[in-house]
Amino acid sequence: MIGGNIALSDSGVPEMLVLPVSGAFETKVITVNINRLEHIFVTRKNINKPEDLKGKRIAVSRFGSASDLTTRMVLRSWKMDPEKDVALLQSGNTPTRMTALIAGHVDGALVSPESLHKVLSSGCCRAIADLSELPLDFARFGVTVPAALIRNQRDIARRIVMAYIEGIYAFKTKPKLVYSVLEEEGIKDPAIAKEIYTRLSFSMREYPIPEAAGIQNALDSLGHPNARNVKPANVMDTSLIEEIRKTGFIDKLYGRPPKNER
Repeated sequence: MIGGNIALSDSGVPEMLVLPVSGAFETKVITVNINRLEHIFVTRKNINKPEDLKGKRIAVSRFGSASDLTTRMVLRSWKMDPEKDVALLQSGNTPTRMTALIAGHVDGALVSPESLHKVLSSGCCRAIADLSELPLDFARFGVTVPAALIRNQRDIARRIVMAYIEGIYAFKTKPKLVYSVLEEEGIKDPAIAKEIYTRLSFSMREYPIPEAAGIQNALDSLGHPNARNVKPANVMDTSLIEEIRKTGFIDKLYGRPPKNER
């Protein structure tokens, strides 16, 4: 994005917030489709509760990544110091972390919902915390764009948001399409596919507007010294999605009358 090779990022919001927080590049979060933590904290079976993690090895993808930032935040919520009470190891993405868990090379790691059944079916591990159950707004996934795109190519930015909203609509209303994608990803058990779809469909927000509370918690998770001085309003833009809502575009997608006609 800094190099101008891409115009948007549909990924983890906290990672993209590092750009404006560090002063490297001015970006704006224009949608947040999942405003809560989604991963499950999985441990080896000899660990029964969070405090048993003291002195243990925990896998993250890489330092500074979403899994690292989220792991540290969760450990702090459990009254543990990520720097002193555990050993954090860079192990790669979810499949790599799962392999490390199953092999016993690490004692705990975050696992994505769609991968949970694989690691539990091995018999090695247990899920000790579902982070989606935490009473916490958290801007987890969404679209981030260069601020210049909104200023200079606003119509394109607006169309990006419209396409994103339409994609959410397709996800929430066409489960067979989602099941076919999950099957391509190797999830062939219908019961597991349904469980994953139900969970994600519940989390996916029909109106994915960035909200200050979720952005603030994402900023707090960064651990960057500048993050405490950054206000959510400075790193997000809600005007695009608010404009789209007022046109009745979202209501029309879902077959509802506009609010002023209800």
